[in-house]
Amino acid sequence: MNPINQLILSVIRLLPRSVVRRFAMRYIAGEELDDAVRAVRAINSKKMTGTIDVLGENVSTREESLAAVRECEAVLHSIQKNDLDSNLSIKLTQFGLKMDEEFCYSNVKRLLETASGCNNFVRIDMEDSSTTSATLKLYERLRSDGLANVGLVIQANMRRGLEDVQRLIPMKANIRLCKGAYLEPESIAFRNREEIRLRYLKLLRTLLEGKCYVGIATHDDFLIGSAYQYIHEMNLAKSTYEFQMLHGVRTKLRDQIVDRGHRLRVYVPFGQYWYAYSIRRFKENPQIAWYVFQAIFSRS
Repeated sequence: MNPINQLILSVIRLLPRSVVRRFAMRYIAGEELDDAVRAVRAINSKKMTGTIDVLGENVSTREESLAAVRECEAVLHSIQKNDLDSNLSIKLTQFGLKMDEEFCYSNVKRLLETASGCNNFVRIDMEDSSTTSATLKLYERLRSDGLANVGLVIQANMRRGLEDVQRLIPMKANIRLCKGAYLEPESIAFRNREEIRLRYLKLLRTLLEGKCYVGIATHDDFLIGSAYQYIHEMNLAKSTYEFQMLHGVRTKLRDQIVDRGHRLRVYVPFGQYWYAYSIRRFKENPQIAWYVFQAIFSRS
């Protein structure tokens, strides 16, 4: 992180939580499930779909993991009850991945079965590099066990990304492709902005040519413009891909994408762990921290 971004983050950390909360809630639906339901309903009214994420990760007890499963099941039932156009995103460390992989698998399997009963879909988010191999292994096992209502995330900044994509194409995996949010060592991840952009486009083309359903997750104008070109060149049906953006980020751009006739999904996080999520998100994406910094001091 460059010195200016580090300074911005340091200033935000010094602010009272109540002040940070006021601006962080632009990017988070709220602390309760009802908040997420209201946010997704508003998103749906703009002809966009949603993905609800229950904030929290790296739990340390089985009880916490089981509680997370129950909370996610409540999300799925609420989506169905409220007739929302939304799916669910989960993090495996919230389900016990770092404690016991078999226990984590049973939790995810249970959730997917609940999702199937609700005619819904679950996206397994990708976390830091310490979990990448285990996440892919668990995903492949789920698919081999006949569970098809599950997708995965690939981070374009990871050097292993192309190998992982080629591994997933034969099963026609449903992939959310993002740049990558975690700060990783240069030995395993690209750090240069242009390198990451070029790798993103390489992975995107590979996935689209491999007939995978792709969530094109980016707020980068260059990548979105390049995606438009690929879609046109390949004459892709609008049912074979979608754009994805974060709640509260570049809302005018997402409206433009929808106006052009493309599917767009908005990622909607909620929960009690909003502060830790916000600080991590600010650290990983200095642009978001800058938006918040500007908002705080322009109002003050």
